[in-house]
Amino acid sequence: MKKTVGVLFGGQSSEHEISCISAVTIISNIDKEEYQIILIGITKEGKWILTNSVEEIQSGAWKTGKIQAVLSPDATDKCLLLIEGSRVTKKKLDIVFPVLHGLYGEDGTVQGLLELARIPYVGCGVLASSVAMDKLYTKKIVDTLGIRQAAYVAVKKQELVKMEETIKRIESTLTYPVFVKPSNAGSSCGVSKAEDREDLIDGLMLAAEHDRKILVEEQIVGRELECAVLGGADSRASGVGEVLAAAEFYDYKAKYQSTESKTVIAPKLPMGKEEEIRKDAVTIFRALDGYGLSRVDFFLTEDTNEVVFNEMNTLPGFTSISMYPMLWEARGISKQTLIGKLLQSALVRFT
Repeated sequence: MKKTVGVLFGGQSSEHEISCISAVTIISNIDKEEYQIILIGITKEGKWILTNSVEEIQSGAWKTGKIQAVLSPDATDKCLLLIEGSRVTKKKLDIVFPVLHGLYGEDGTVQGLLELARIPYVGCGVLASSVAMDKLYTKKIVDTLGIRQAAYVAVKKQELVKMEETIKRIESTLTYPVFVKPSNAGSSCGVSKAEDREDLIDGLMLAAEHDRKILVEEQIVGRELECAVLGGADSRASGVGEVLAAAEFYDYKAKYQSTESKTVIAPKLPMGKEEEIRKDAVTIFRALDGYGLSRVDFFLTEDTNEVVFNEMNTLPGFTSISMYPMLWEARGISKQTLIGKLLQSALVRFT
């Protein structure tokens, strides 16, 4: 008997469009012999809509759907509530694949709803999702692991009213250039590079538009490398991929809008560095209580070839240029097999 999987896509974050593209890839690679698929789109305004087909997702027509589809938090139901006018029906769900990137999806919010409903779901749980989404608290945990990461200063939004004091505190720890980042934001939204004090003030104000916690980091000059992790207690790492960014740093535009950004699978690395990255990726994944999947990003410094941790993404992209599925394909795991493993791992966790 087929299991029913609900695929959530879209969402309220700045990565809404990327989520839709990732969802098309995932839906197209779910084994239709094993699973019946229910598509649930979430608009940028936060409305949940029943969607009929991949074609509707690709065209954007799903946003005009008339049937509201929301997850019931009632653990005795384990269902989707389909609302059409005054008529409400229930659709049982065996599993949910939340193909949501960024805030209000990858940050533990949807995971918390699914925990309440006791519906198995793909990917990291509430803790790993929320901590990995928060760059500052990820750094606090990785600080305990003995793995190098960029030096940083944490700034709270309310501190910007005393800008002079805040700038002096940053400058006493870091030297220019620095990167300024919202602690909670996806796809490098609100990130800027500051070459001097004036840039730093502008960067802090920009980051404050996205979050109340801000991270100011030293610049790491080097190669940008990524590693995929798969599994639960038996989690394992893929090989390593390299990002050749079209821009000075790999922001949203460089990732998704530039044809000049490229990814390289199995790049040539100094001896021992691939294994170091793979080991560190699994160590960080487990320290953050990861489950199912994550992509862990690093730098390899230009002059000294040191491995420096950057960030962990708990629901990495599944677009045609996304590193996570490509890294596993390089290891002989097709997209369909990979997605099957992810769905199965969700069921295993709940049993």
